[in-house]
Amino acid sequence: MTTVIETPATTSKAALQRVLTERERPPRPSVLSSVGTFAWRAMISFRHAPEQLLDVLFMPIIGLIMFNFLFGGAIAGSTGDYLQFLLPGILVQNIILMSVYTGASLNHDVTKGIFDRFRTLPIWQPSALVGALAGDVTRFVITMAILVGFGMVLGFRAGAGLTGILLAGLVLLLFAFSVGWIFTAVALVVRTPESVSGTSMMVLFPMTFISNIFAPPATMPGWMRAIVEVNPVSHAATAVRGLVHGTATAGQIGLVLLWCAVLTVVFGSLTAFLYRRKQ
Repeated sequence: MTTVIETPATTSKAALQRVLTERERPPRPSVLSSVGTFAWRAMISFRHAPEQLLDVLFMPIIGLIMFNFLFGGAIAGSTGDYLQFLLPGILVQNIILMSVYTGASLNHDVTKGIFDRFRTLPIWQPSALVGALAGDVTRFVITMAILVGFGMVLGFRAGAGLTGILLAGLVLLLFAFSVGWIFTAVALVVRTPESVSGTSMMVLFPMTFISNIFAPPATMPGWMRAIVEVNPVSHAATAVRGLVHGTATAGQIGLVLLWCAVLTVVFGSLTAFLYRRKQ
C-alpha cells in the first residue's frame, strides 16, 4: 500500500483544485458588456491624462476664430454670413481630426504589450477596438458643444433649432466612428503612436481641405470641384449644414450614411484582419 505524504506544495495544489472545481466559473461576458468596458476605459483616460482636454477645449475655438475672421470677408463678404456656412464644416473637421487619437491610443496599447493580454481574455476580440472608438464619443460631444456654444456667441444661428443640432450631432458621431476605422488600421501597421499621427495627416490634410468645409465648390476650378464632390467629408459637411439649418434632403443624409457603411465595412474589416495577424 502506497502512502501519500502531504507536503505544503501538494496541499496548496489540492486546495487550488478544490477552488477551481467546486465553484462555477463566471459566465462569459456579452458583446455589449465587453464593448462597454473598453469604452469606459477610453473615457476615463481624461482622468489620467487631463492635458488631452487642451485640444478638446481650445483648438476648436482657435480654428473657428482663425478661419472665420481670416477668410470670412473674402469668401462670403462678411464674417457673420461666413460663420453660418463655416461652423458646420469646422465641426466635421475637428471631429475627424480627433478620431486620430483613437489610432494613437491603440498603437500605444499594442507597443506596450497590453493588447497581448486582451487577446488572452475570454471576450469577443473586436470589443477592444470597437470600445476604443465608442469611448471617444465623450471627446466628440465636448468638442461639438464647445464649438456650437462659442459659435452662437459669435452670432451663429441654427435654422432648425435644437432638434437640428442634435440630429446633426448624431450623424457626425456616426461619421466619426466610421472614419476612425481608417486610423485603427493605420495604428496596427506603423510602429509608434507618433507615426500614427504623422501618417494620418497625409490622409486628413487632403480630405479636409479638398472639400466644401471652407468654400463652396462652385467657386473652384472644374477639376477641383469634381474631387470635392466625391469626397466623403464634403457629403458629411453638406448633411450637417442641412440638418443644422433645416435644409437637408433625404438624399444628402442617405449619401453620408452610405459612406459611413462603406468606410466601416472596408476599414473595419481591414482592421480586424490586421488585428488577427498582429504578433
